[in-house]
Amino acid sequence: MAIQYYSTNRSLRLEGFRPFTKLVSFPEALLMGQAPDGGLFMPAEIPRPDPAIFARLQGRPYAAAAVEVMKLYLGELVSGTDLEEICRRAYDFEVPLEPAGGRRYVLRLDRGPTASFKDFAARLMSRLMSHFRPPSGRLNVLVATSGDTGSAIGEAFKGVEGIDVFILYPAGEVSPRQKKQLDTIGKNVSTLMVSGKFDDCQEMVKRAFLDPELAGLNLTSANSINIGRVLPQCVYYIWAYAQVAAGVEKVVISVPSGNFGNAFGCEIARRMGLSLERLLMPTNANDEFPAFLADGEYRKVSPSRPCISNAMNVGHPSNLARFFDIYGGMMDREGRVHRLPEMDKMRESIFSVSVSDDETRRTIGEAWRERRLLLEPHGAVGWKGLNDFLSASGFKGPAISVETAHPAKFPEEIERILGFTPDSPPSLAALDSREGEAINLEGGYPDFKAFLLENAAGEE
Repeated sequence: MAIQYYSTNRSLRLEGFRPFTKLVSFPEALLMGQAPDGGLFMPAEIPRPDPAIFARLQGRPYAAAAVEVMKLYLGELVSGTDLEEICRRAYDFEVPLEPAGGRRYVLRLDRGPTASFKDFAARLMSRLMSHFRPPSGRLNVLVATSGDTGSAIGEAFKGVEGIDVFILYPAGEVSPRQKKQLDTIGKNVSTLMVSGKFDDCQEMVKRAFLDPELAGLNLTSANSINIGRVLPQCVYYIWAYAQVAAGVEKVVISVPSGNFGNAFGCEIARRMGLSLERLLMPTNANDEFPAFLADGEYRKVSPSRPCISNAMNVGHPSNLARFFDIYGGMMDREGRVHRLPEMDKMRESIFSVSVSDDETRRTIGEAWRERRLLLEPHGAVGWKGLNDFLSASGFKGPAISVETAHPAKFPEEIERILGFTPDSPPSLAALDSREGEAINLEGGYPDFKAFLLENAAGEE
């Protein structure tokens, strides 16, 4: 029987608030994006596969791991043959696990069609949405992005029948290469440049889902608030663990963290049986989470602080509500804490540190000079967090740091730090011949709502 899903707000009791207390299927959760009460969907149970899965996946192609993991969540909703074909087509690129000295590894999730880790979830998600979409209905996918999410979602959904995509990004806070990617997708993908921060983009998307006047537009989300984005991210942690430990040793994994969806995928993988000594969640200067772990008080960073690791410029991570829930707490979408999680357990399980831009640049330089390890700003935050933890803990087992974007996405920064420009993968080199411009959106949510009413359709 397939797993069902509940809202993180299911037990929230406030005057005038109606919690969503139903359990829904995966297709319902996927196509709704978030719960009607503004909560995020969570699996009612987390499957525990046979521990032999880790030995079985050692040396196997990445797509094989995707099939093994996702069938645990999908059950009979997708036939085995269809799931194998979906995963084979989604993951037709390499996934390097690069040795980085001693027992340290860098998991390079930057080899997909947009050179970002977001490709992994986006490509599987687009195929599942297409599979489950009602034949007569037209889906409108809303995406807020601070960097790589938008282009990954846009490329994954480009040309998919019956689905339109609307991407919002903050003006002046994406790199020139990222902006070029976003602005030139075309076809069924519209890009809107917002006067504001990423948190403003994210809030507009959340408001649209709860707006009764937009209820007929079949809106859904492809941000990590959608459980369909989070579950595929479990896969690469399970696959990487199988390669370096085969299920017989504890590991530490460092996930550079912004909106926390990627890190929450690792948290779920832990509860599926991955033997994790500690989940490392280093942030940039947006330090709301490491500060929370330190003193138990949650304070949003508003407005979010601009950093060179721009995809992590998030002052209030949406997926923190999922971390609260799984550790026994409750947080609403505004960041209000209604019940603290089990702080001692969270601190035993998670390590977080804030990494400044100066430290990020220094880490890029040191990694290259000392190890010939080429990192970009987000990966450098992850690498610095890993080194900080290893120095403090003395842990000697396998250690994995996640590289979330290709260094060629940040040529100016790499040139300034290392004195050379990284070679572009084919997916980025092809950008030079693409053309397109974003739509300027300056009036906040009212303008966004008017745009959707004019340009989004709920029926074919």
